[in-house]
Amino acid sequence: MNAILTPGVLVHHPDFPEWGVGQVQSNIGSKITVNFPHQGKQVIDSNVIDLDLVSF
Repeated sequence: MNAILTPGVLVHHPDFPEWGVGQVQSNIGSKITVNFPHQGKQVIDSNVIDLDLVSF
């Protein structure tokens, strides 16, 4: 799934739904930078956390 998390893709953090819908900023190796409206920019290790894709 890591390959489809390209810049602009919308995601949820499964452990912190209160962060809101985040937008992927970058995906380098296993490090995914996501900008969340209620938490700011976070670097997520995709080897540890599987982000949930958001579909509208």
